[in-house]
Amino acid sequence: MDEVIARAQALVSESFITSAGPGGQNVNKVATAVQLRVNIYALRLPVPVFQRLKAIAGSKLTASGEIVLTARRFRTQDANRQDARERLTELLTEAHNLPQPRAKSRLNRVGKQQRLAGKKLRGAVKAGRGKVQLD
Repeated sequence: MDEVIARAQALVSESFITSAGPGGQNVNKVATAVQLRVNIYALRLPVPVFQRLKAIAGSKLTASGEIVLTARRFRTQDANRQDARERLTELLTEAHNLPQPRAKSRLNRVGKQQRLAGKKLRGAVKAGRGKVQLD
């Protein structure tokens, strides 16, 4: 996994854009926000990791297969660059983590009887609702 992160860090292209947020007039003059782009096809990920990355990335993934992360939380380019790279690392780490398999719940006989009795009770309550018929 470390080699994938290193490969991603090498393939990253950064561009700086003007940012909104804290900074006063400096925001209008200096391009402090960073837009980080990395092509996920160039990462050569295993298929299951690739599928999880696509699902996790969501709207950050373009149609051409690039993940675009925009970092504008801080007032300096350096801090925003570091933030974007950390977020990319977190994204790749999360894609490499296998989801925990769901353990099938097991219900014993008494629990099953109680559940069915509760359903019968709710059904009786709902059956009692409706229009009142006058005889």
